[in-house]
Amino acid sequence: MVAGAQFIRTLVSKKRRRLVAAGYDLDMSYITDRLLAMSFPAQDITAMFRNPLWQVKRVLDSRHESHYKVYNLCVESTYDPANFHGRVEWFPFDDNHVPPLPLIKLFCENVGEWLASDPRNVAVVHCKAGKGRTGLMVCAYLVYTGMSAEEALKLYASRRTYNDEGVTIPSQRRYVGYWSKILSFPAGDHSRQPEVHLPVAQKRELRRIRLYDTLSTDRVRFVITQLKQIPGQMYMPSEEVAQGYCKALKKGSDRPVSPRYYLSFLSKSRSEKSAEEQNPRFVVQMDTERPVLHKKACLDHYLDKPLAVAGDVRAIFYDSGGGCLFYACFNTFFISNSVLQLGRGDLDKVGGRAKSFCGPTFCVELLFGPVDPQIPVANGLAQENNDTSF
Repeated sequence: MVAGAQFIRTLVSKKRRRLVAAGYDLDMSYITDRLLAMSFPAQDITAMFRNPLWQVKRVLDSRHESHYKVYNLCVESTYDPANFHGRVEWFPFDDNHVPPLPLIKLFCENVGEWLASDPRNVAVVHCKAGKGRTGLMVCAYLVYTGMSAEEALKLYASRRTYNDEGVTIPSQRRYVGYWSKILSFPAGDHSRQPEVHLPVAQKRELRRIRLYDTLSTDRVRFVITQLKQIPGQMYMPSEEVAQGYCKALKKGSDRPVSPRYYLSFLSKSRSEKSAEEQNPRFVVQMDTERPVLHKKACLDHYLDKPLAVAGDVRAIFYDSGGGCLFYACFNTFFISNSVLQLGRGDLDKVGGRAKSFCGPTFCVELLFGPVDPQIPVANGLAQENNDTSF
């Protein structure tokens, strides 16, 4: 029975590196000598295919005694902190999703303080499988200690897996990049604690959703969600703010061909200190040229009432059977112009159905209006298309 359970755990862990210690074989890896990643420490039937909590405790107690702290990233699962002598921190966000940037900041500061308090201390980070969410937060901490985003992602991939596929969800990799952009190290010294410049939630108006180079379908359902702050609660759930359908764009049935122009802010680097550059800089961007559209099959949804969003947003796309084709997460602060284009490699969980749906030059395009701090942000569901049939 024990051998059978161990075989199942090894099978479930796939290409993740395992640690054999104190007579136990665990889904656990040292990313650095003071930073560990592992799958969820389970107590119920899931211990048949996840790390048994009692084995994790014995290994950590034998290797690090009172000098380890466990970081749980799961919103869906928890356990009594007493199992690890009360040294457990909780930084929850959804599976296959991204955390808000303030949560990353709190996590990195907590880990940094714990490791700085004693040179023997180690941090043990886990989610459910111990790969995506864990990798995002471990990489964020590595960036916090001076690595580049790419260096952190590569180190995690090599130390956590046998096939160098660590953080594979594009949105999670995107957020490691976001995090690196809001850190600055005093005097360029990466050995010192960085300053974190959390961005203000940038309000943007979503005006159009378009899917380029589509195959074998004439409409796709979309849902727009954003993370919602709940007072007194660290976890931020996703709130649905709009849904509708992208439909086939055909000659003679689409909107007038007259182009529309939008003003957008261009972001400035922190090194730009001259007085003449204190004023906002703008670019003028034209809506997509109509003749180009008809060279490829396109699905399009134009929002008659623009949707105001701010902060962390997710766009999800579904097929006619209700199955998820793909999705993408982004933060509105990092949209430097009016158009956000996402190719297949930028989309999350692109499965077999989606691959047959996407042409070779497929991309999702989200068109935004200009930055306007007076825009009221969406709150609750907006129904953009009453036609719910396929």
